[in-house]
Order: sequence, then structure tokens, then C-alpha cells
Amino acid sequence: MRKLLLFLVPAGAMAQVICALGPGTSSYQPGQDQRPAGDAMQLASRVSAAEKTLCGSNCPEIALLRNPTAPNVALILDSGRARLVYSPQFFASVYSAFGDPGIVALLAHEAGHALDDAMGARWINSKWPPEIRADSWAGCLLAKSDLKPIDLHPALRAMVKSPPALQPAAWNVRVPAIRIGYTHCGGNPENFDRAASLK
Repeated sequence: MRKLLLFLVPAGAMAQVICALGPGTSSYQPGQDQRPAGDAMQLASRVSAAEKTLCGSNCPEIALLRNPTAPNVALILDSGRARLVYSPQFFASVYSAFGDPGIVALLAHEAGHALDDAMGARWINSKWPPEIRADSWAGCLLAKSDLKPIDLHPALRAMVKSPPALQPAAWNVRVPAIRIGYTHCGGNPENFDRAASLK
């Protein structure tokens, strides 16, 4: 099982969903966690490579797992370990609508929670709620990833269609934070504005 990010919680703590993206709810059953599919691992590796450009060998780690009972895609802390758990059905629907860029964007948002917790950044407003800070980190990871400018539109559309379930915010609140992260980390602001303005 490849690790991507790590959070620590006190021993004996109950499982806690830090972030779940997308509509609907689920009765998550940890006992059904499985190794990730190869294609999901490949896309997660793209996000991890982008992350390493920011924190090198000091990046936090998390286990990527698939689970048919997962609430779409979620970052879960349990017994001192973090898991990024995804529903294969949800990823199939995201891929069908937005391709690889859509899945990369959702994974980048979840990784953003880890980066925000581990590093923080001067360009992120500390008064923003956690989901908006994670969006800004996601923008940064999208800029650092190998996505082409044409991939940015489907990546953003996937984020629009799969908002955080626990602390939802309007897209017009989220997009400026994503743009700040994207441009701060070397992304072309014109490419971002063009992709964000498409319907």
C-alpha cells in the first residue's frame, strides 16, 4: 500500500471524517477498505509528485484506499493514521464526466488539507475556513502537476460538482482561493481565468 500523506491524532481517538467531497452520504465501513486500483494510484502519484515540489521528503503521508461504502472521496483520521478513501463508483462517475483531470483535482483538494495542516503558507489567509484553505492548496497542486492548460477546465468543473459536504461554500467563494494557489505556485493566471469562465 503506497503512502501519500500523514496526519496524527491521539491514540484511541474515534475515526473522524476530515473532508468528504461530493453529493450524498454513505455508511462507511472501514472493514471494506481495499488496495487502490492501479489507475487511481497512478493519478494519486501525480498529485504526490506535485506535492513533493513543495515539501520534498518532509511531506505528510496518507494511505490511499478504495471502499465501496466510502462517502465518494474522503480524508479520514483513525487511530493515528490518515486514509484517503474513495468509492470506485464515484471515481468512475467523475472519470466519465471529467476524465483524469477531475480525479486529480479532487485528490489535490484532499491533499490540500494535509499540506495546510503540515505547512501552512503566507499566501493562504489563515481566517479562511479549512475547506477554502484546502482549495487554495489544490490550486497550487494543480499548477505544480503535469496538467495541461486544456485540462484545467474539467479539473475545476469536477471541483464545482463535488463540493465539500461538511462545510460547503459557494463556487464564487472557492474560485478566488483556488486561483491564488494556482498563480502563486506558477500557474498562468490567464489560463486559470479562461478555464474558470467556461461553462
